[in-house]
Amino acid sequence: MKQKFPFLDSSEEEKIVHAIKEAERNTSGQIRVHIQEYSKKGISDLKAAKRVFVKLNMTNTNLRNGVLFHVATDRKSISIIGDKGIYRSVPKDFWEDVKETILSHFKKEAYAEGLGRGIYMAGQALKEYFPYQEDTINELPDQISKS
Repeated sequence: MKQKFPFLDSSEEEKIVHAIKEAERNTSGQIRVHIQEYSKKGISDLKAAKRVFVKLNMTNTNLRNGVLFHVATDRKSISIIGDKGIYRSVPKDFWEDVKETILSHFKKEAYAEGLGRGIYMAGQALKEYFPYQEDTINELPDQISKS
């Protein structure tokens, strides 16, 4: 059996949810975080993230501007998936920069700080390409999902 490593305690989870709320305050974009404790053998992290993206109904946003931070805790890895509207807007290397920022914190076991920083970066990009409008609603839950 794989050894589980400590990831986020309840106060750190609250900080992540707060970071999501703050990032979404200035954008119509939608951000989710999913934590997967154990990766399925033979399935890449990116493929697992794509499955979770669909399962969480992230393709159902009005502007197709959802972003998923998918964390595979057993591999200490992260995949970032953006919907069609986002990929048409942000530079191609944008998600790699966000991912590298997060992973640099993961290497120091500063998981909440890394995710918070990545969420902030995503929020800044979403603000530029999908600014908050008067009629903006929160289309997806801000809570962290897990499997």
